[in-house]
Formats: sequence, C-alpha cells, structure tokens
Amino acid sequence: MTKKDLALEIFRSFQTGKRTRKKIVKESQNKASDPQLLSELFSNIIRDREWENPLAEGNLFSSWEKIVGQEISQHSTPISLIDGVLTLQTSSTAWATQLKLVSPAILETVQKSAPGVLVETLVFTGPQGPSWKKGLRTIRGAKGPRDTYG
Repeated sequence: MTKKDLALEIFRSFQTGKRTRKKIVKESQNKASDPQLLSELFSNIIRDREWENPLAEGNLFSSWEKIVGQEISQHSTPISLIDGVLTLQTSSTAWATQLKLVSPAILETVQKSAPGVLVETLVFTGPQGPSWKKGLRTIRGAKGPRDTYG
C-alpha cells in the first residue's frame, strides 16, 4: 500500500467514523475444518480404520435376499462368516439337503455379488432343536422337563 492510498483510507475512515479494511481472501488449504463431502469423509474413515472387509460382510448379510433370490432367502439365513466359511441356517433339514445340492451355484453367485468378501465354502445347518436349559438352576446331565420333579 502506498502513502497516497494510506492517506486516502485514513481520510475516508474519519469521514464515516469507521476504518474500512480490505478483505483478505485466503485460498483453502484443505484443512480438516474445511467443508467436505460426506461421501469422501466416510470413505476416508472406512479406509483409515480398515473397515472395508467388515463392511462388505455386513452388506452380504443385509442384502442376502437380493443376492440369492427370494425363495432361497426365505428358507436360509446367513449366521456367520469365519475364515472364508459362510454358515447358513435353514428352515428345515430338507432345505439344508436341497441347498447342499446347489451349493456350487450359490457360492458362485455370492462370490460375484459380494466382491469384497472372501467366501470359499458354504456350510448348511438345519434348525436348532428345543433347549431344556432354561433358568438359573439347571443341572448338567438332566433329562429335561421330565427330570424336574424328582
């Protein structure tokens, strides 16, 4: 700023009673406090915390019906995915047997639909039988409710 410009600015500030300052425009340096797109923010968090695989597994479980179709999804539910083994619980032992017969096709469909998930084998289990272990005072080796009254 030259002396002439400074003198002119001082003169104008006395006229209005205010000193005007020029606005300094700083270019954004992409600080953490700068606004960002939510999609970029979430993708950075997922990448930094290494959540890609758990997120892909969650997507596999939540979109099971879209992956295998309505009929199979009505009779099978993904239970766990440990070391490449996807365990599915079926509604009946008959469905477990039928799905074991078509397991190569189901495995191929799962691998194509969920690329971030490593699924090597499928294990089908039938429905769980009733459990007689209820309450605080259960006894090991008891014969169920018929052994309750002595």
